[in-house]
Amino acid sequence: MILSIDACGGYASIGVLEGDILRAHRMMQGNTGIADSLAIMLTGCLQDSAVCADALDAVAVTVGPGSFTGIRASLALGHGFCTATGIPIHGVRLCDAFRAALPNLARPLWIAVTARRGRLFLEREGVAGGFAEDSLPAPDEPIALAGERADDAAALFAAGGHDVLLTSVRHAHPTAIANALRNKIALGLPTAPASPLYVDPPEAKLPHGGLRPEPV
Repeated sequence: MILSIDACGGYASIGVLEGDILRAHRMMQGNTGIADSLAIMLTGCLQDSAVCADALDAVAVTVGPGSFTGIRASLALGHGFCTATGIPIHGVRLCDAFRAALPNLARPLWIAVTARRGRLFLEREGVAGGFAEDSLPAPDEPIALAGERADDAAALFAAGGHDVLLTSVRHAHPTAIANALRNKIALGLPTAPASPLYVDPPEAKLPHGGLRPEPV
């Protein structure tokens, strides 16, 4: 029994899975309010599934790349929930979740998701980077594309004459996230740490007056 949490893009998704059966699923789209809604979605999922928290075996949280705020909020929720319940938490990279959703794919899979300032995050063979649309790295072999910005990336690559297979997968479905975790465990491979996979550095800046002094 796995609880999946994903807020890497302009959406949030939480699901409760028993094997391959999706017992409950809540999803929210939009660029605002996601962080505030995650805890409510989690509560609703547990109620919809009629599953007690202590019946869960693991929590799987996507770690990125993607939205800075969404990743932080989903990981904070997952860690808080697991601290309270004693359930183990595991990170799942988007590339592993998308690959689990496309198990019969016979070519390398690139993931394209939204970055700030009109850019794209591309994850290629487990390596993530941020790129402007006019400076995407060209594939040197046939590839497949998934992710919320896959259509844009595929159009740019096709215009350059590259062999691109556009898949239908745009978001990491709870079933794929859970299967990605199960695949790692079944193969005896280490799971990703439940810590954020940031591509860009945070934009927070120190105040002009410096940090506040330590409390007395």
